[in-house]
Amino acid sequence: MTPSTPPRTDPSERSRSIVRAARRVAEGEGWPAVTVRRLAAEIGFSQPILYRSFPGGRDEIVEQVMVAGFAEMAAELADPIGEDDRLAHVVRTYLAFARTHPALYEAMFEARTGIVFAAAETPAPLREAFGSFLGAVAGAGDEQAAVVRAELLWSTLHGVARLAASERLDPALEEARLEGILALFRS
Repeated sequence: MTPSTPPRTDPSERSRSIVRAARRVAEGEGWPAVTVRRLAAEIGFSQPILYRSFPGGRDEIVEQVMVAGFAEMAAELADPIGEDDRLAHVVRTYLAFARTHPALYEAMFEARTGIVFAAAETPAPLREAFGSFLGAVAGAGDEQAAVVRAELLWSTLHGVARLAASERLDPALEEARLEGILALFRS
């Protein structure tokens, strides 16, 4: 299978093409199948061209998949589309994102990268996604307490997402679980 190749003269399009190919391969076959050699074959470029775009090789490509994933997640979390309840929107959207994009979610939360979370140098898409958690639980009170609540919400949702993905939770109780999370964070 050889997808159409992007113009060889546009490095930014080439980089986007490499990231899309990595995600496509991971979604179909898992992250172990994502290698520089495989990506080069997928998009019709030589391995040195991929290394020119991503000197850090596979790890740098996975980092870019991760950042792109957070940009997607942030956009979905920020768009309540007629939902009055911000917390319910964040809870439902986060869990749906994890369920519908398992390979991307894995890259975002399990891949070892050089990206630092919760710091000034954290990429904007990661900060924006976290901002949605903060916006869902922030109320009157000090900023540190709001950040801790947002971290706890995120941790709770991540735990539920991972347990559900590994079939450790009863699917019949999904709605009750969602209501339980909402009750915890509304109190």
